[in-house]
Amino acid sequence: MSTSSAIEPGTKLAERFRLEDRVHESNGATLWKAIDEVLARPVAVHTFDPDFPRLNEVVSAARTASRLTDPRLTQVFDATEDDGCSYVVSEWVTGDNLADLVAAGPMEPERAAALVAEVAEALAHAHEAGVPHLCLTPEHLVWTAGGTVKLLGLGVDAVLADVVHDNMRVEDAARGDAEGLGRLLYAGLTGHWPGEEAPGGLPVAPTDNGHYCTPRQVTAGVPGYLDTIVCRALLPESKRGQTPLASPAEVAEALSSVPRPAPMPMPAPPPAPPVTASRSEGLDTAASPQRHTPPPPPPYRPVQQPHPSGGGGALGKVAVGLVVLLVMAAVGLGAWTLGRSIGNAGDAPEAGGSSSPTPTTGTTATREVKPDSAQGFDPLGDGDERSELASLALDGKPSTDWHSESYPSADFGRLKKGVGLLIDLKESVAVKEVTADFGPVSGGTVELRVGDSKDLDDLGAVAKASGLGGKETLTAKSPKKGRYVLLWFTEGPSYQGKYRAQVNEVKVRAVK
Repeated sequence: MSTSSAIEPGTKLAERFRLEDRVHESNGATLWKAIDEVLARPVAVHTFDPDFPRLNEVVSAARTASRLTDPRLTQVFDATEDDGCSYVVSEWVTGDNLADLVAAGPMEPERAAALVAEVAEALAHAHEAGVPHLCLTPEHLVWTAGGTVKLLGLGVDAVLADVVHDNMRVEDAARGDAEGLGRLLYAGLTGHWPGEEAPGGLPVAPTDNGHYCTPRQVTAGVPGYLDTIVCRALLPESKRGQTPLASPAEVAEALSSVPRPAPMPMPAPPPAPPVTASRSEGLDTAASPQRHTPPPPPPYRPVQQPHPSGGGGALGKVAVGLVVLLVMAAVGLGAWTLGRSIGNAGDAPEAGGSSSPTPTTGTTATREVKPDSAQGFDPLGDGDERSELASLALDGKPSTDWHSESYPSADFGRLKKGVGLLIDLKESVAVKEVTADFGPVSGGTVELRVGDSKDLDDLGAVAKASGLGGKETLTAKSPKKGRYVLLWFTEGPSYQGKYRAQVNEVKVRAVK
């Protein structure tokens, strides 16, 4: 009998799966990168020593997982148990796992929540089929090279880690995976792992009085509702009075309002060069045999010259005469207009020796005012609205933006009457207009408010715009003096199925 450790690269299983690289080996189980020679694609293969203690369990778990069809779950292609060589063949996934994504620091909160929401939904489907994970770590959540979410190791990894017990109750398995999802979200929001052993090189989460600190205590800018979801799933002692999340389905429901990650755009093929032709050149159809060939032109016939005394000649002379008269009239009109313009120029005032036109009455000269700082403004909520992103609206880069939290409706989920971006000019000036790039949103309403205080009631509304999207200029009928400029959203624009305020860039102009 050969053992798993004795199998060498180049070994072919089932006359199909050629083992190439040994990725990991532990306790009688070896993970390989292999090639499926029939379908010419990479696959992951687990091989096992004949005396591997849980061989029957791991093959059974793999076969059960193979019946699940959710594309976010790693697909199992084959699972075989025999005396010669037992193995499990599954999908080979490439991309960045959660530990990679937070290696340089916490993720953008909604991005982290979106990834975990996808995993929670997929895991809820698995639990409906009786397949828990029970081994959720950052290495199991992968953002693939193709721009999708994958959950690795369903069923199999728990057996390999010896955390599966036949007498485990369904409720306990559901609760265990809900806590695992809470840990993944905690890691995405903070870059720390709430556990004694931190996988993937992550630092262990800090504690306070023997309990892990909440995400908002670890990282500034974590939205309150995401902090609450983590606590309900993982740290119920931190949110007394809140109902714990006891299953992946409940975690998925709690995260259902989070905008989902968009797949990475695939490069489009270069467009074919347009076929153009002037009236004097034909189209070359030789390169397009499928194109309909137009019928040949009629045979050439010499043009018959009109007889000098025929009726056609007389009509021609009349037509020529009319054209000459029209040309003469046009020339005369042009000369008269030019003479009048010269005469008016001669009557222009000579003060200062300048012939420049007099400025239009009522035009107000303005200057651009460079903002000093900005903050997310939520006076009717918890006081802050993604202030960590506010400077991105002032960095001169249209590709970056400040945006609010996402809400399920345009009226901000009926939680408040508005949110905004508050800009500090550092000096009180007479603000005339603000040009803002609202990015790829649709709809919504924003007010331009100006004042010398950060109090919402003291910031007077001077302009309003609706149906937002792209650049908009809000102009005050009369300049309003103030140090603070507020873009106050009273209706959230639509963005990826949810509603949120967004500002990519802001320019402020004041009266000189």
